[in-house]
Amino acid sequence: MTREQALSAVTAACSAGKLTQAAADNIREWLTEDRYAEYAQEVMEHIHDGAWQQLDDVFWTVIPFGTGGRRGRMYPIGTNAINDRTIGESAQGLADYILAMVCEGQGARPTPESLNLSCAIAYDTRHRSAHFAKLCTEIMTAAGFKVYFLDGYRSTPELSFTVRQNGCTCGIMVTASHNPPSDNAVKVYWETGGQVLPPHDRKIIDRVMHVEKIQRIPWDEAVRAGQVLFCQEAMDAAFIDAVLEQAEPGPRNLKIIYSPLHGVGATAVCPVLSRDGFHDVEIFAPHASPDGDFPNVPNHISNPENPAVFNPIIQRAQEIGADLVIATDPDCDRIGCAAPRKWATDSWQKNRAVEPGEPTGIGPSEKPPWNHPVANGDASARHDRQSPAWQTLTGNQIGALLTDFVLECWKKRGKLTPDHYLVETLVTTQLIRRIGDSYGVRTEGDLLVGFKWIAGVIDRDGPDRFLFGAEESHGFMAGTHVRDKDGAVAAMLLCELAAELKAEGKTLHERLDALFWQYGAHAERTVSVQMPGSQGMADMKTLMELFRGHPPAKLAGFPIVRIRDYLNGVEKSVDGDVVQPLRPFASSPLPPGDASKDRLPPQGDLVMLDLACPGNYAAVRPSGTEPKVKFYLFGFEPPEQIADLEATKAILEDRLAAMERDLRNCADASTGDGSRRIHARTDPNIT
Repeated sequence: MTREQALSAVTAACSAGKLTQAAADNIREWLTEDRYAEYAQEVMEHIHDGAWQQLDDVFWTVIPFGTGGRRGRMYPIGTNAINDRTIGESAQGLADYILAMVCEGQGARPTPESLNLSCAIAYDTRHRSAHFAKLCTEIMTAAGFKVYFLDGYRSTPELSFTVRQNGCTCGIMVTASHNPPSDNAVKVYWETGGQVLPPHDRKIIDRVMHVEKIQRIPWDEAVRAGQVLFCQEAMDAAFIDAVLEQAEPGPRNLKIIYSPLHGVGATAVCPVLSRDGFHDVEIFAPHASPDGDFPNVPNHISNPENPAVFNPIIQRAQEIGADLVIATDPDCDRIGCAAPRKWATDSWQKNRAVEPGEPTGIGPSEKPPWNHPVANGDASARHDRQSPAWQTLTGNQIGALLTDFVLECWKKRGKLTPDHYLVETLVTTQLIRRIGDSYGVRTEGDLLVGFKWIAGVIDRDGPDRFLFGAEESHGFMAGTHVRDKDGAVAAMLLCELAAELKAEGKTLHERLDALFWQYGAHAERTVSVQMPGSQGMADMKTLMELFRGHPPAKLAGFPIVRIRDYLNGVEKSVDGDVVQPLRPFASSPLPPGDASKDRLPPQGDLVMLDLACPGNYAAVRPSGTEPKVKFYLFGFEPPEQIADLEATKAILEDRLAAMERDLRNCADASTGDGSRRIHARTDPNIT
């Protein structure tokens, strides 16, 4: 097939409705423009084979940058796929923007060498991640950057740390987090170690969209020239040391099962736990191998937010008498966990005190004494013959537990002041804010979805008073060694909390119930509505406009009393009679002289629907990285209204179920499609 024949076939396919107009336009560019010359033959082969649906899927739009970077399904050709061209454009656009920025205002253009630019690059266990990392290295070195390369699978937080530790200009992480095996992505990091924020993000995107030629130095040549510095050993040691600076003294008698979910987590979580004094850690064997197919997890999606991921690990925990199960996603920036609801009546650890000689400090030399039940592997010393019921915890629940733990530790040290602050997003549980209020610290919660906004607050308000950051999707951060969520530090703190509670004869779930009694019962749920393809994009826009302008009058029987529209910066009544500027969120009085009161609320495609029952609301937003709309549901009952906590929790779950049903019906009606795939992250399973 000649190029002219291919172009004619594209026109005919578009006229016949086999291709969207946008796809046809993009295909023509890949057939005719020099910058796409190396891909033209493969495009023509698809045309010759009549693979119109495939061509439409990968060409109907240009794959965007979202809250987590540029992410999508891998395919060797296409503007709407992850391939050498789209990854190459991302790296080239980043390099072009930085070079233009640092050279702005200078007379003669300086040489790249004189600018002392550098970029940290790392990758996860996904298919082609190492290939894409080397491709990005070839492009950045061609632009004059020195590359700090983490050779071998490494975590996203270690990439953030590497940027900061080496004073890099930027960083690139090749990972698609917990997406399916078909996907991959690049996350772009700024010199702060955080993901790129305005105004740089939009300017980088503009550069990416206008890349003509991708300049590369072959990998071997760049290595020989000394432009690639392999730094993984030095960064591993320094990163683990930095995480351990957040460790708290206390009991370490805890039997843990850890799953990296076929990802990189064993390079970070395991050495951190060992150095922190947790020596009874088993890596869950079916999930231990680094494997981009994620073969032994449900639907091949390694997502610690999904309770089903934990079912086989919990079974193993019950078999060996473990105390805690933790898992991290493939790039080890998110964490999930499961724990017994209660300790069995006659279990060894119930109501026990810390024994003399039991490990309580920090360091690899501290191990259980030789005659300790843990050291001898005596499972019967840990649990009854009858194992207790286990249950997973949601991201909101883990965030609340860790917030309370961190604040209590700071308080015990006598270092907590009103100037300290917590950070969360608008779709994260308000239990975190209420806990912060009780400790007299500020919570910065007026943030859009995405941990980059949390990192931005730390750099804006200063790291010295930062305590803890959390988002509902299982991302947490303590310390200032990174500017992104960190599964290793979260795993360490969670194990420390669980060990402390175990020494008191309590479980994580019992501690959560205690927080509910003190601050009110909280329940949250996230519902995802899949909307793939070009029609899905149109449906997402229709649905967002519906909730922005004409939402349902009620959810779960409660009237909607206020609409908060973060795209247009207004809040209004459902009937539209009362419209006023959107008010910023602040949880407690700000420090004297703080300019926060003058800040405007964030702007983004997010709608929040407040119900007549205070503390109960829903949020709606399109995903920034995947073709879906997300509903975030929040239920609350104040402590003075709780007589029976279990009954109250059941009422809240029924309320969330009714809210979900109403939102699902609204989504189906707005798009005229009742077949949308809807996934709910509900209360954890009990196994």
